[in-house]
Amino acid sequence: MRIMLRTFRNGDEAALVQLWNEVLVHDPINENRFRNQILLDANFDPKGLIVAVEEGEIVGAVLAITRKLPMEGTNLESDTGWITFFMVHQQYERANIGHQLFEKACDYIKNEGAEKVYFSSYAPNYFVPGIDEERYPKGFAFLLKKGFRKVYSPVAMHRALIDYVYPEQIKELKKQRELEGYSFGKVQDGDLYELIQFANVHFNADWGRAIREGILMGMDPSRILVAKKQDIVVGFALYGGYEGIRERFGPFGVDEREQGKGLGKILLHDTLHEMRKQSLQGAWFLWTSEKSSAGHLYLKNGFKTYRKFHVMVKELTNN
Repeated sequence: MRIMLRTFRNGDEAALVQLWNEVLVHDPINENRFRNQILLDANFDPKGLIVAVEEGEIVGAVLAITRKLPMEGTNLESDTGWITFFMVHQQYERANIGHQLFEKACDYIKNEGAEKVYFSSYAPNYFVPGIDEERYPKGFAFLLKKGFRKVYSPVAMHRALIDYVYPEQIKELKKQRELEGYSFGKVQDGDLYELIQFANVHFNADWGRAIREGILMGMDPSRILVAKKQDIVVGFALYGGYEGIRERFGPFGVDEREQGKGLGKILLHDTLHEMRKQSLQGAWFLWTSEKSSAGHLYLKNGFKTYRKFHVMVKELTNN
């Protein structure tokens, strides 16, 4: 067995997607997603996509990323790198390929000036928030062996909409808040600047980017719902903003100064109701904390956890 490591070359795409779907069986992709989320990522560098080859066949791969384009302002997060996927064909799991790939990936990230590497909380183009220990126990054990540690454990949730009916109590709550000066409705073009700034400032730049790029890529702005207090945006929710997947809910948030008034609950149900009007059968998202206020809200309103991930980190300076 003679394994050669090299960086990505034109023509590797189909073989990488095939290997991905053989190894990462719980998260299959197609060549369009590979192109859009990897090759067209502004931070993609072919030197960071390292493949293992035996007799011309790709049998393993890892993707390492550092920022070339800031998420906001001029912050390149230069001390941080990310690994967004890794995979080795089952027949080669004991051939030390994973170790070699990770050494090369970490060397790439370190040479770019980073001091730590995460799996896999990279925005904007992550495939999953972290490692799913239940579905990929060998992958989780491998990360621990390579010196990664758990940072936190987000969950993915889903809610069926087949029998969804807008709750009467939410109607009453909404009427009460409207009497107090709040308003709820679909975003207008004139709201977009304020909304994107609100998302950037109160939450994170990836949410503002999702709104802007979603609309530029053809998302119907009517999928974005906003809550206002005296014409000032204090909350929003949307669906279909990521990859054009209509059933994907979020991002979603309410100004922390306005929390505790049920505004999030109203926005959540207004959005689910809009999704049901579109004959969508379910709503899902990949990332929240079960213990956060948002997580509690979801669980109390029909969402169920269906996957759990671990965001992992390794300090490269301690190698």
